[in-house]
Amino acid sequence: MVTLFKRILGPRADADAFAPLYAAIVRRARLPHWYRDGAVPDTIDGRFDMVSSVLALVLLRLEALGEPARESSARVTELFISDMDGQLRQRGIGDLVVGKHVGRMMSQLGGRLTAYREGLAEGGDLAGAIDRNIHRGADVPVAARIHVEQGIRALVAALAVRDLAQILTGDIA
Repeated sequence: MVTLFKRILGPRADADAFAPLYAAIVRRARLPHWYRDGAVPDTIDGRFDMVSSVLALVLLRLEALGEPARESSARVTELFISDMDGQLRQRGIGDLVVGKHVGRMMSQLGGRLTAYREGLAEGGDLAGAIDRNIHRGADVPVAARIHVEQGIRALVAALAVRDLAQILTGDIA
């Protein structure tokens, strides 16, 4: 799957250059407050939901930065794909179906991009996007829902004042 993206995206920049950003995304997604105060399940699915949600918010910021950030967006997405591929293989998912699982994960990432883009727009329903993409419709206390929404909004605000160079170093919040 990764090889296909490499062929589509063209010559590859050094993946190490984007590792600090991807590591920061994963670190931000694994902060205990999401799981403790935000009622995000501390499960494989819950952790995937948080990593893909934080990644989606970073990708939206890179999108807003325009053409100079386009390659960075593609490369950090490539790291996500590689990480998810590795995670699936560690869980014992075989070569014959790993591509299908990664494809599903990419579809979920695309859904989050759309949901958060719309949810963060003027008059958007961010709470609904969080309910569908992080809490997955579970009966979660109002305080936990508010906590996650405030955390998402704080991350978006922090990203909004960072330029591409800062983001690439992993300075995302």
